[in-house]
Amino acid sequence: MERQLRVGISGYGVVGKRRRQFIDLHPNMKTVAVSDIRYDGDGVLEDGVRYYDRYTKLADEDLDVLFVCLSNDVAADATIQGLDTGCHVFCEKPPGRDLGDIARVVSVAKRRPDLKLKYGFNHRYHDSVRDALAIIRSGQLGKIVNLRGVYGKSGIISFGQDDWRSKRAIAGGGILLDQGIHMVDLMRLFVDDDFADIRSFVSNSHWGHDVEDNAYALMRTQGGVVAMLHSTATQWRHRFKLEVFLERGAVNLSGILSGSKSYGAETLTVVWSENDGRGDPREQTTRYNNDPSWAGEIAEFAEAVIEDKQIKYGSADDALRTMHLVFRIYCADPEWRARWNLSDEIPDIETDGDLALSGAG
Repeated sequence: MERQLRVGISGYGVVGKRRRQFIDLHPNMKTVAVSDIRYDGDGVLEDGVRYYDRYTKLADEDLDVLFVCLSNDVAADATIQGLDTGCHVFCEKPPGRDLGDIARVVSVAKRRPDLKLKYGFNHRYHDSVRDALAIIRSGQLGKIVNLRGVYGKSGIISFGQDDWRSKRAIAGGGILLDQGIHMVDLMRLFVDDDFADIRSFVSNSHWGHDVEDNAYALMRTQGGVVAMLHSTATQWRHRFKLEVFLERGAVNLSGILSGSKSYGAETLTVVWSENDGRGDPREQTTRYNNDPSWAGEIAEFAEAVIEDKQIKYGSADDALRTMHLVFRIYCADPEWRARWNLSDEIPDIETDGDLALSGAG
């Protein structure tokens, strides 16, 4: 891969700057322009990269790739602008505030099958997750029986920025849409089947924002696999834990390497069930000390663009299906649905013309 891609970054805050770190480390990518509303006008950074005070101004740049690291209320618009100007686009999760936002993006993506569109479901690129997936799909422990996941932190945190994540008009949702969406995505990945039946409780009773601070979901596939999920902003000691129970053992993920370093050691424990049923089976724990996810995610995107390959993880279809499941969880709680006037008829992504991704790139 000898071609060098000219990259623009919409939203040059904490995430945008971290993305740039790994973009510029890639031999086939170079950041040439960034935008952020905190800039006072337009200009040039010390390293020669041009900066703008509005993401819309990047439309005039000669870019091959656009990275969208903006708040949820404008993420879809910036993604559409990138596609409309002929850019391959990488957008952070979530793809927008609601299903209407992702539907608008999908509509444009269908018209531009020559362009790659990828979403930042970063957890799929952690080595612990990749190793867990390989074990599950090998069949050595049999089929999945059920899953149990907790992902939480101690508040609706905006990482030193303003508090937009706590405002429904901007964020669209709270802890489930912002952080829990990663756990929803991993459950979809491991089960590799649609959840047909969902029950939930969603609440904002602790922090009192107009977005949720806790979401509890019980989900079941048509094949009978049950998943329990707790997405929480009242987890005083930050936690990431996903347990996958199979016919002949279990695969347990605990901790996740992150910028905050607050989720503990990233480990994968494999359990082999014993016939005596005494509940003390053989197990093996592996600890992961490096986080290759950011570099690996960008490398896969660059390869897809340069070699015209399909997006493996974080495709528009992944984003659509994960967002669809998140909003089914919201709407499964009748009180939460009524409070925010959410539709009790979530469109079917297989049949709805505005949402179906058949043929989309």
